[in-house]
Amino acid sequence: MSRHATPLLLSAALLLGAGSAQAALPSQATLYKNPQCACCDGYARHLETLGVEVSVVDDRPLGRVKQATGVPYGLGSCHTITMGDYVIEGHVPMAAVQRLFEERPAIDGIGLSGMPVGTPGMPGPQRSPYEVYQFTDRQDAPFMTL
Repeated sequence: MSRHATPLLLSAALLLGAGSAQAALPSQATLYKNPQCACCDGYARHLETLGVEVSVVDDRPLGRVKQATGVPYGLGSCHTITMGDYVIEGHVPMAAVQRLFEERPAIDGIGLSGMPVGTPGMPGPQRSPYEVYQFTDRQDAPFMTL
């Protein structure tokens, strides 16, 4: 029996370590959107299912929010989120958001321009790869492709 205990204990320790190595999402976020945009509400609900308390603000001009948060011109979407020390622009898939908070790079944020089908808040099957970008000082670069 003891020859089986060591591999089992090692496996359990590795599983526990893998779970704790994954960074938790911040507990709060603020989502800025237009009042009529239901897909933005869908993204907020998705974050809430992950344990994030989301404050929705729909009475501020989005162009000013994007400018103040450093979103590169022409790469905007229908909503802008501030979460932890980062900005998340648009319907960014959770795999990219989780990677952002695991790695914590020295950037202003990440985004996914437009409103791609298949992302949180945008029902339907994914039609093409999602090109998530990172940005700092209004300059964008690739972050990841999903």
